[in-house]
Amino acid sequence: KNKLKRAIEKGNVEGARIHAENAIRQKNQYANYLRMASRVDGVCSRVRAAISMKQVTSNMGSVVKGLDAAMKSMNLEKMQQLMDKFEKQFEDMDVQSQAMEQSMSNTVTLSVPEDSVDSLMQEVADEHGLEVGVELRGQSVPSSSIGTTSHANAEQDELSQRLARLRQQ
Repeated sequence: KNKLKRAIEKGNVEGARIHAENAIRQKNQYANYLRMASRVDGVCSRVRAAISMKQVTSNMGSVVKGLDAAMKSMNLEKMQQLMDKFEKQFEDMDVQSQAMEQSMSNTVTLSVPEDSVDSLMQEVADEHGLEVGVELRGQSVPSSSIGTTSHANAEQDELSQRLARLRQQ
């Protein structure tokens, strides 16, 4: 465009026309190159996507093979036995910890008079305006809890028997 401008300033109409044609031709070539570059970029993008998809497919294949091997090596019966044993051991540990807590509770209860504990709880509750549901000795058991007490006693007996077996081992 600068050459075209200089040619017009000099009055060279034929030279200006040639420079104008060259400028238009270069502009068209530039647009064609941009179109071609865009197409090449599109092809490159598709090639990259195809390569990525091939890698993903290959990785999926190896994962499926690994899962197949894992599924074949899993013995469901053995896993069930292992889980049952774990559950039994967990229950045994629970029984032992309950027995330990009960013996610790009995030891602590023997060393602190219950009347003192009740009076201290009542004193603190009165200071802060709270109500404490302290069960006094000699209170009757509500009738609604009688049925659950027999069930709890049966469960306690079973736990005591299991504890005795564990102690024998």
